[in-house]
Amino acid sequence: MLKSFIALCAVAGVVGLSGCSGMGRGETVGTVGGAAAGGVIGSAVTGGSTLGTLGGAAIGGAVGHEVGVQHDRKNPR
Repeated sequence: MLKSFIALCAVAGVVGLSGCSGMGRGETVGTVGGAAAGGVIGSAVTGGSTLGTLGGAAIGGAVGHEVGVQHDRKNPR
């Protein structure tokens, strides 16, 4: 069961990141940075729980993406 869950999360991550190709630089950096920071925080808060780590990464990625969108709007190329 756990292996299936991990495989599903890996596939979802690859599919999700493939959508980043059309994003601006701020969005990409924000999404990846937010996901990394959220994963670390989620892991620390839940004592290393896989679900906590993945949940933190998802939330951090979403927040980072929105911060990146705002950055790209304020600083057009």
